[in-house]
Amino acid sequence: MNEFTNKLIMYHQIHKMKRDGWSISKIADFLVLNWRTVKKYLQMTEDEFFEYQVSQRQRHKELQDYEGFVKMKLDYCSDASSSQIHDWLKEHYADFPDVAPKTVFNFVQWVRQKHNIPKIKQTREFFLVEELPYGKQAQVDFGEYNMRNGKGKRVKVYFFTMVLSRSRYKFVYFSQSPFTTSLAITAHQKAFEYFGGIPEEIVYDQDSVFIHDENKGDLILTEKFREYCNTMPFNVHFCRQSDPQSKGKVENVVKYVKQNFLYNRPFADIETLNKEALGWLKRTGNGMPHNFTKQKPYDMWLEEKPYLKPFTTYALEQEQKMYTVRIDNSILFKGNYYSVPQGTYKGRDSMVKVYIENDRLVISDKHNNPICSHALCTDRGRKISNTDHKRDKSASIDNLLLETAMEFPEYEEAKNYLQKIREKKSRYVRDQLGAIRQAIAPVAPKAVTDTLRYCISNAIYSASDFIAVLESQPSFSNEKVALEKTQKIQSPLAKNITELNPQTSDIFEYEQLMKN
Repeated sequence: MNEFTNKLIMYHQIHKMKRDGWSISKIADFLVLNWRTVKKYLQMTEDEFFEYQVSQRQRHKELQDYEGFVKMKLDYCSDASSSQIHDWLKEHYADFPDVAPKTVFNFVQWVRQKHNIPKIKQTREFFLVEELPYGKQAQVDFGEYNMRNGKGKRVKVYFFTMVLSRSRYKFVYFSQSPFTTSLAITAHQKAFEYFGGIPEEIVYDQDSVFIHDENKGDLILTEKFREYCNTMPFNVHFCRQSDPQSKGKVENVVKYVKQNFLYNRPFADIETLNKEALGWLKRTGNGMPHNFTKQKPYDMWLEEKPYLKPFTTYALEQEQKMYTVRIDNSILFKGNYYSVPQGTYKGRDSMVKVYIENDRLVISDKHNNPICSHALCTDRGRKISNTDHKRDKSASIDNLLLETAMEFPEYEEAKNYLQKIREKKSRYVRDQLGAIRQAIAPVAPKAVTDTLRYCISNAIYSASDFIAVLESQPSFSNEKVALEKTQKIQSPLAKNITELNPQTSDIFEYEQLMKN
């Protein structure tokens, strides 16, 4: 149907709507026309409308001189857009007039109609895919969703999904932080454990979590994911981008999780959400018949499980990076500021190690001794602090260390020994010093000295080990027996003193003295 026929139909529709009682403004709104155009068409007879259309077709167009160039381009690539042709015109003609994009669009459409060049897009043909054998393949994808907590505040969650292609047996794992390579590997292991085995092949998107770069069509995996794939007994297949047909099963799972499990579900915490997800998988995700197979994924999984390769564990090292401690005793991590205890900053070279564990940011010193941890914040520009970090505890610990050292017969040796414990057990130094101080209080000096020197010579820097060595000393047991005997034996004089009752005076005697 050409442009003239379309406009003739519109002309008759305008007149019919007017006869039916429609106003000019309502006709214009309904047909998406200017009200002046509607008014002009209503004032024309059919013959006048024909003459007007003929004059419009014969009118010289502003871009008429470029008709040949546009036709040549459309013949070569019929699916070219008007904006692309607009750019080509400006590229090839330095004197191309400054016209609106709509003008170019109308001109390109006119050229298409005049020379019968429809816009044809290349389409891909699809065929019904046969069901894969049991244990052959699984598909992986990621999703994200905005939930609401008990206070109505929005909370964004991220999730990993894996589905066995044959049985449609599903697994989902949630996180409050975006998935990194390490977290994705952890999710893989949880999925394999849930499935009770590993499929022969896994299909992925070309996601940055797994792919570092592309070199002339060859995908370069991230170092950590490449090491993981080389260790595990499955093959990796990456489908091309924007190709849902290659992994439609898992994309349906992502949509299913959002619409059936997450929709209108309140958020408590990430641990609770993962527990609720396992319950949903059992009763609904894998417990209800699948729309395509008409069977329960759980029942089909029981048949597929023997075909899966045995589940193997994978020791994933935590990805630790060094971060600079700022002068205000904080670190900058992914756009947010996290506090560290006062005194952590000891100069411009102060550094700490940082890694993520169970949606918490863990901060440790260079010797991997934990300093503190925070709930991971997924926003940006926030300050996450612990009020306890603002207290300076170093002075009180120094005093406690010196007071404990003074309880030893050998003060200098004890002070150096306790300082070593402080360095190695910095997080629990108070408990360590308190336990040692309590243990040596009732013990003979010789046992304490022997224990101290034994621990120093054998590099034993732990309160529990110190106490164990102390209790193994021969003088410790003798002193303990002597102390128990002292507590049990009571002298006759002391017994008599406890049995004495003080003599009391009668109140009548005091009244008589007052009268005199």
